[in-house]
Amino acid sequence: MSVPYTRPKCKFIFVTGGVVSSLGKGIASASIGCLLESMGLRVTNQKFDPYINVDPGTMSPFQHGEVYVTEDGAETDLDLGHYERYTSAQGSRLNNVTTGQIYHDVIQKERRGEYLGKTVQVVPHITDEIKGRIYKLAAQGYDVVITEIGGTVGDIEAQSFLEAVRQVPFDVGRDNTLYVHLTLVPVIRAAGEIKTKPTQHSVKELREIGITPDILLCRTEKSFDDEITRKIALFCNVDPDCVFQAIDVDEIYRIPLIFHEQGLDAVLVRKLKINAPHRANLDGWKALIERISVRRECVDIGFVGKYINLQDAYKSVYEALRHAGFVNDVKVNIHRIEAEDVGEATLDRQLEQMDGILIPGGFGARGIEGKIAAAEFARSAKIPYLGICLGMQVAVIELARNLCGFAGAHSSEFEPDTPYPVIDLMEAQKSVKMMGGTMRLGGYDCTIKPGTRAEKAYGAPLIRERHRHRYEVNNRYLPQLAEKGVVVSGMNEATGLVEMIELKDHPWFVGCQFHPEFKSKPLAPHPLFTQFVAAAKSRMSMRGRTDGAPAAGGAAEKN
Repeated sequence: MSVPYTRPKCKFIFVTGGVVSSLGKGIASASIGCLLESMGLRVTNQKFDPYINVDPGTMSPFQHGEVYVTEDGAETDLDLGHYERYTSAQGSRLNNVTTGQIYHDVIQKERRGEYLGKTVQVVPHITDEIKGRIYKLAAQGYDVVITEIGGTVGDIEAQSFLEAVRQVPFDVGRDNTLYVHLTLVPVIRAAGEIKTKPTQHSVKELREIGITPDILLCRTEKSFDDEITRKIALFCNVDPDCVFQAIDVDEIYRIPLIFHEQGLDAVLVRKLKINAPHRANLDGWKALIERISVRRECVDIGFVGKYINLQDAYKSVYEALRHAGFVNDVKVNIHRIEAEDVGEATLDRQLEQMDGILIPGGFGARGIEGKIAAAEFARSAKIPYLGICLGMQVAVIELARNLCGFAGAHSSEFEPDTPYPVIDLMEAQKSVKMMGGTMRLGGYDCTIKPGTRAEKAYGAPLIRERHRHRYEVNNRYLPQLAEKGVVVSGMNEATGLVEMIELKDHPWFVGCQFHPEFKSKPLAPHPLFTQFVAAAKSRMSMRGRTDGAPAAGGAAEKN
């Protein structure tokens, strides 16, 4: 055995993808975790990303989508958000592995002389390092580790990861290893025919690498019959009862139930020879889908950002809003508003029609004045407002300018020479030179002030939330802000950093320096989002608009 492995009881599932990207490997992997966890097993999901970046922290949202932050402060792939939303497992830096991390660590070992003068090669040194990440995660006491390999079979970048997972059965035994392949079974609409050839070629390429899939998940927009199933099984060398249909759905939280109805959970435990504590219990998911299906009222949320044309750029925020809609029995219509376009016409035509306004986190000066204007409008028009990270900071800038009279107040991130730096670089960040992984990252404690909306939401005096920022509220201006009704409702006692602010004389106006979206789950919506959507629902009811029609001012994305 090439890599030390000390937990033989753990089972390993590897999820690969073929034909095209964006088939939904992350959702499929998360759903597998959900099914196994519902049987009483302790599971964790891991993502292998083939890019050479050490992590996505320095990558543009245009390139990668959102950066998901774990409790221990790792900047990771957005699929870790899916993993945490579908299971109770909490991810860490061990749960996201990139080519950049692997090569960085191997080179560091070579420089320290740990390879004893040997020639360092992809096999065995790179592949051993990859396997070491899998086994280190398994050693934390999990029953099953589910590892998703990013990209598609055939990608040059993923070859070292695929070779590593090919070797795993030789370390831990074939009975402890399962390969799941997600592939495309397209429908040629003009002919009305379902085509299996792309799947056959994808599996053929995987087998040429040395991996024979045990289970096929066939992404398709149209259900196919047993004849197609038997054909796929025959040509791909799998059992017919191991071919499952990943059918397009209108609600992604149905997917665990769809796989369960097809018997995927039973096949997983049979193939891995697992004695699960009990049968799958998906009652919570069934109740959720039933609740979603009967929702009637709609609330309109104005979402002011600068990556609004990218679905994945604010993925966790969108999902958290949906979760809050579930528990409040409403549909959330998200109106994406480009921050650079916010002006008088936008304020009057769009934002005035909203039941709530949300400004998410972000970096850079583009669109910043539009966000400040949107925060001002929410305050003056008494529209429920939730500001996240930068969204809280722009609210503070607006309050300083328009309530405190600090003309030119700004963040030193955008205006280094501002006369009133109400948002300033954190003291601990002033000596930082490197960009990657150097922000205030991960979970930090927050003490909640009694009698505030924050206390009402959380119902606890001390909370812990995840962060990703370099700039903070400048405490020098807190007394002047307090005189104008600004309440610091959350504070990190150890550092003195402002974590939450709210307004006294407003229906619901809350800003938080952290990112609550990272802790929201469909079965456990985050309290801040829940209270925000509840406030929006109250405004909607008072305005007498409960028929489900989107507000004027543009089409909305219904959730």
